[in-house]
Amino acid sequence: MKQLYIMLTIFVITLLWSVTNPKENFTCLLEIIPAIIGLLILIGTFKKFRFTNFTYFFILIHCIILFVGGHYTYAEVPLFEYVKETFHQSRNNYDKVGHFAQGLIPALIIRELFIRKMVIRNKSFFNFIIVCICLAISAAYEWIEWVVSLVTGDSGDSFLGTQGYVWDTQSDMLFATIGAIIGLVLFSKIQDRQLENIK
Repeated sequence: MKQLYIMLTIFVITLLWSVTNPKENFTCLLEIIPAIIGLLILIGTFKKFRFTNFTYFFILIHCIILFVGGHYTYAEVPLFEYVKETFHQSRNNYDKVGHFAQGLIPALIIRELFIRKMVIRNKSFFNFIIVCICLAISAAYEWIEWVVSLVTGDSGDSFLGTQGYVWDTQSDMLFATIGAIIGLVLFSKIQDRQLENIK
């Protein structure tokens, strides 16, 4: 439990930092809402289903990525402005980090749920289905960005974050897919060891 309290403290501190004098208040709100909703769901379901600390750690990382993007907007994160200038890139690519995480972290969450709830018995399709779900989540998020931009006009452009890149939506979904695949390849065995401790 001590580790969970530490992670919750880090969550709260970075959330407070994110909402303190953000670049754009409306964009900040849109970016941090998924993390807040996620936290409420995790708290509400904690007694019935507690994830491993390994999975909670990655959820925290994803939330921090959202908070940084919310504070600066994804198009203006300072470190990635430096990367942009240093490597002569045409745009600030911090949003690709966010979309990579949007694949990697849900893959670990879904994988743990599938294993512990025995959702899929045929392991041949296990990873394929997880990647497909992550891609579906990414596509749904792109729909949300699109709708928000249509409804709010200019004030939603920072949330959409295309930065003039015509293939932004497609590349976002690609990065999420790559994130999901890499998450499964790199962390499945580690997650399995964590799961053995709670069985």
